[in-house]
Amino acid sequence: MPAPLAIGLVAHDDKKAALVDWARAHADFLKDKSLFATGTTGGRILEALPGLDLTRLKSGPLGGDQQLGAMIAEGRLDVLIFFVDPLSPQPHDVDVKALIRMATLADIPFACNPATADLIVAGRG
Repeated sequence: MPAPLAIGLVAHDDKKAALVDWARAHADFLKDKSLFATGTTGGRILEALPGLDLTRLKSGPLGGDQQLGAMIAEGRLDVLIFFVDPLSPQPHDVDVKALIRMATLADIPFACNPATADLIVAGRG
């Protein structure tokens, strides 16, 4: 039996509610996946969907973004869902850019908004 799809979940502060809403809408898709999320984002998702197989990493600014990037570099993450807030400055912008760079270099599906995340679900169902 193949390993479950490993998905990274992260969202900027103003996009966390949107990611939780997206996860609720796609709970059926996520239920048998291996999920990894940055600290606060993961906590919010687990609050809404406590039955998910979700591992919480450190908060993004405290190294969670880098943990996800390392997982990508090691080939342990198949998809990255990262709801980005393009209108708010991020104090850890360098880490955010590094994570996006890693997803791009590894050529894994990467969604930065709900519309793209929906397409990943539709294609990976």
